[in-house]
Amino acid sequence: MSLLTLPFRLPLLPLRATIQLAQVIQEEAERELSDPATVRRQLEDVERAAASGDISGQEAAELEKEAVAEYTQARTDVAAAADQDEVY
Repeated sequence: MSLLTLPFRLPLLPLRATIQLAQVIQEEAERELSDPATVRRQLEDVERAAASGDISGQEAAELEKEAVAEYTQARTDVAAAADQDEVY
């Protein structure tokens, strides 16, 4: 950034920083959603709740199904984004 363009770019710096922060947060959320350890913890929590009687077997099955569906969706989204990055 040269000294001539700095006064014109200065007002946009907070906006650019906010956009970059949002991108970092999105990447971290996608990474966490597609992490097998996160899904494993969710499934273990559901199993513990079902064993203690906090939720019924049907509710446990539904929660397990949702956790696996979120994981597979996140994995396909990550794969699609990687494929799209390769195209450009």
